[in-house]
Amino acid sequence: MDELPPMPAAEPSLEDPELANGMAEPEPRNPDHAGQPDRDLWQRIRAGYGLDLNVDNDRVRAQREWYARHPSYFTRVTTRSERYLHFIVEEAEARDMPLELVMLPVVESAFDPFAYSHGRAAGPWQFIPSTGKYFGLDQTWWYDGRRDIKRSTRAALDYLQKLSARFDGDWLLALAAYNAGGGTVSRARRHNKEAGEPLDFWHLNLPRETTAYVPKLLAVAQIVREPERYGVTLHPIDDEPYFASVDVGGQIDLAQAASLAGISTEELYLLNPAFNRWATAPDGPTDLLVPVDQADDFRERLAALPAEQRMRWLRYTIQRGDSLGLIAKRHRTTAAVLRDINDLHGSTIIAGRTLLIPEPAADQYALSADARLAKQQGRERDGRQRVDHRVAAGDTLWELARSYDVSVRALARWNNMAPGDPLRVGQTLAVWTENGPAAPAGADRQEMIRKVRYSVRRGDSLYAIADRFNVSVSQIRDWNNGVQGNRYLQPGDRLTLYVDVRSAP
Repeated sequence: MDELPPMPAAEPSLEDPELANGMAEPEPRNPDHAGQPDRDLWQRIRAGYGLDLNVDNDRVRAQREWYARHPSYFTRVTTRSERYLHFIVEEAEARDMPLELVMLPVVESAFDPFAYSHGRAAGPWQFIPSTGKYFGLDQTWWYDGRRDIKRSTRAALDYLQKLSARFDGDWLLALAAYNAGGGTVSRARRHNKEAGEPLDFWHLNLPRETTAYVPKLLAVAQIVREPERYGVTLHPIDDEPYFASVDVGGQIDLAQAASLAGISTEELYLLNPAFNRWATAPDGPTDLLVPVDQADDFRERLAALPAEQRMRWLRYTIQRGDSLGLIAKRHRTTAAVLRDINDLHGSTIIAGRTLLIPEPAADQYALSADARLAKQQGRERDGRQRVDHRVAAGDTLWELARSYDVSVRALARWNNMAPGDPLRVGQTLAVWTENGPAAPAGADRQEMIRKVRYSVRRGDSLYAIADRFNVSVSQIRDWNNGVQGNRYLQPGDRLTLYVDVRSAP
């Protein structure tokens, strides 16, 4: 197995009510079954335990005592797990894995499928981009497989099994390697071996986060084993599937799918959090998870739905100066999607012709990537005022944080980003500053203008470039003698631009 980088946990603040309350709780299901041992998923999990839970050192005790002091948090997180936990248990049992591992998303993400860490890890199992790709979790504008409940669970269990095999079946070392990386654990063991010290997890010199990571899982497993002892109430979960998978056969608007399934769009997103936009991805996957009780009706209604009603379409007449990328941006899609739908073999488009463009069918997609971003950006922060900063060429989170006198992590968090995420020219960042909407302290007008050398890309036009950099076409022409019209732009041409890095809309 190739060496993979560490998988940083989302590090949720357990004091943060947004984390614990930010998702709708599942509707009560089969209340008559509650408390019946043969129908209790927690009982099934306890019966499948395979780790040594008798360990009671200071590290485990500290984690357990924290959870015990915050019983309402533990109850909310286990309530949230109801949508996903039965599937995870079935998958782990089929592999004969110790069932303590099914509680790892409590540590990783608090069972929030939209969790995103400062280390760019996403989803319930907190895959970073490179590790997600290694395990086949596609990440596109439409879809992020790291949040796909079924696929990310199988990938995480695959990874844990590989790590367990690497460390001769030692699950604690496998867990440590899941967090810190296999190489980190192997190096720590080599160091201990050379020093004549024990090679088990408890004696290794590992990163601080990892030394707490394994004890957290053991503490959670101990509380699940004896919740009454620690004053914790587990949300009752039936030992039966919560969802069923339905192949929808192609792209479909998620509001339309929710209506066909008889559920809210929020519930559909919570079962299918991998879909970033208002519809399933045009290139798949084509399966949707719906509550098991609604699956048969959903299949019947889907089969009766005319193909032209699966998505809403707009016929757009191409205007002079349009580019495929600019049209895609205006209509919240991608140039690749427009090429595919309209059978285009490149990015060349002709004014006067029409394009078929997918459009959202409803006004609200409460858990789409755009809606989650807008909610996070708009959440008021005490004593601070919001400034919208439009990203210009050359901007970095570090430089912007310094300019606005805020921390990099805070700036990233306000915009549902990680500090290492790249910025896109034209992207709007919400900055919650104590300085108000004035220009960042210490920056005068000259310091805010930067000279940018831009390389023309296929499909670019002067109008598209002007829109992207928040300048005018006439300015571009003035700065670049001889550029008289779009017909002179060729891929690879270099343009000089003078861009205001504030670029506030």
